[in-house]
Amino acid sequence: MATVAKQTSASRTAAKRAASTPWGAAAVVEEVSLSQRAGDRRFSSLVQLLETPKGERLVRFAYATNGSARRGPVTLRAGDVERLRAALERSPALKEVLLG
Repeated sequence: MATVAKQTSASRTAAKRAASTPWGAAAVVEEVSLSQRAGDRRFSSLVQLLETPKGERLVRFAYATNGSARRGPVTLRAGDVERLRAALERSPALKEVLLG
């Protein structure tokens, strides 16, 4: 199941989630989350559109366990990529950055 978390312009100023990157602090602008399972393990793969305080946009691929984003390799099955494409239809800013 794919879910899309998006901040509206009204909530951006009040409730942006913070993200730490090698380039410094950033805020999560949009996020696509793909629920996955491997055997008994459940996790989510995340694709996030981030924005730095200077307005630079970054794209982060991560995985999450227990709601916490973690860095590391992210592996998607071919079917998951199809679900990602569908989820990007509901996340226009992230789609624009990834697909042009």
